[in-house]
Amino acid sequence: MFVSGFTFIRNAIKLDYPVKEAILSILPVVDEMVVAVGESDDDTRLLIESLGSKIRIIDTIWDDGLREGGKVLAVETDKALSAVNPKADWCFYIQGDECIHEKYYEELRTKMAFFKDNDKVDGLLFKYAHFYGSYDFLGDSKKWYRNEIRIIKNDPQIKSYRDAQGFRKAGRKLNVKSLDATVFHYGWVRHPKYQMAKVLEANKLWHSDDYIEQKFDADADFDYTQVDSIARFEGSHPAVMTERIASVNWHFDRDPSIKSFSLKLKFIYLVEKLTGWRIGEYKNYKIV
Repeated sequence: MFVSGFTFIRNAIKLDYPVKEAILSILPVVDEMVVAVGESDDDTRLLIESLGSKIRIIDTIWDDGLREGGKVLAVETDKALSAVNPKADWCFYIQGDECIHEKYYEELRTKMAFFKDNDKVDGLLFKYAHFYGSYDFLGDSKKWYRNEIRIIKNDPQIKSYRDAQGFRKAGRKLNVKSLDATVFHYGWVRHPKYQMAKVLEANKLWHSDDYIEQKFDADADFDYTQVDSIARFEGSHPAVMTERIASVNWHFDRDPSIKSFSLKLKFIYLVEKLTGWRIGEYKNYKIV
């Protein structure tokens, strides 16, 4: 069984992306790692080069004119996907602010081997933990997606979808099997100054400069208190995150009992907590 990892990144250092940790977290379960490195204003390429012999870089230039639904993210994802080794059975996608805990490696290897030759399975579905404000809290409201595909068959019909959150095969949802494994998403954990810079850059993929200038104060720190609901994280982080977590230089704390919901969202939240069912949940996949 041959597994190709793939991802894309630009300005990782400037925007404080944990892309080093993201890549290192899946290197033990992939045979190669394809990284589409966009032209950057920092030493992102040197950082990626330093991560070992499994790394294969393809240099890309982002089309900053694509400001509709984050489409450029899917374009860059597909550039990396198209460069994986043709003999790969599986392609393992990781974004620059996601990590896989080492405790899941056996589960991943077992499920990839088991479903490798099953033509009815297009991909494998992960659970998600979205960290917010610090490494001690999780976003736990309806705004955070609970599952997504990160391992797919090496099939030329499978492409990144919309803003690269998931995938489609010839326009249809992928048939997937669920994994007993969770992606740790750290996209909302960095110093408030860097978080504001990241938010500004992300909004450029959707909106005009005029909109961004009116909506955000580029000189301000990001305000983490503007959150509807969080829960305290009780587990352990991936080992690759140890150094980054130890170097935290900001403080965020909030009473998880404080909720900022409309009556409707409060009802949806309570139903989910009591039953596990999320009303109106969007699912970009079909579990088979």
